[in-house]
Amino acid sequence: MNGMDLALLGRTLMKLGEAAIPTEGIGSHGTSTQSVIIVAADIKAHPDTPVKDIAARTGFPQSKVSACVARLREAGAVETRTDPADRRRTLIAPSPTASPRVAEVRAADVDGVLTRALEDPARLEEVKAALGVIAEHLGPSALTRIGG
Repeated sequence: MNGMDLALLGRTLMKLGEAAIPTEGIGSHGTSTQSVIIVAADIKAHPDTPVKDIAARTGFPQSKVSACVARLREAGAVETRTDPADRRRTLIAPSPTASPRVAEVRAADVDGVLTRALEDPARLEEVKAALGVIAEHLGPSALTRIGG
């Protein structure tokens, strides 16, 4: 495996994850599911952070980050509060309790998406086990170790 293989695998995994997330009844938004996932992961890794810092870490414009934060707040995934040190800034943090929407996303089953994507669906359990190992060792916190 080389860097390109790893990047292509990452893109495939992101698309599979997006396909596994239930979207029924959430309406249309001006942000992609992928953008929202990236912003949510950044907020989880860096709680109590302003939009400006999320934008710097993700490479997204502040307007896109703000739209993602609005979508996450609507879903009950994050909370916002005024920064006591600078009342002009808003700090964003993961919600301490899971909303029904967050619980629905967390409970989403990946078997159907993975089965459709596999050339050999009989290898589903093997692939899920391998993904579990990858997730254990290279979860979102891995990005902070490489400066992402």
